[in-house]
Amino acid sequence: MAMHKSAKTRIRRNARRNVLNTARRSGTRTAIKKVDEAVKAGDYAAAMEALKNAQPEIQRSAGKGLLHKRTASRKISRLSARVKTLKK
Repeated sequence: MAMHKSAKTRIRRNARRNVLNTARRSGTRTAIKKVDEAVKAGDYAAAMEALKNAQPEIQRSAGKGLLHKRTASRKISRLSARVKTLKK
């Protein structure tokens, strides 16, 4: 068990951060899933709308340190490529 005041503070802070990070990660995954579902359904308009919502969510995750910035860029690029295939 933590003995120092700073260690106790760190435990409380980590618990708060864990809740926030879990929510952010969940929101990012949900946004990505919505794009994938729209692509599978073949609905270009819905896929574009979902992509527009997912991009800032993914970038925000990268900014908060949940994703590496290159991972975020790669995810956005691949989602964009999938949506682009529907445009034909």
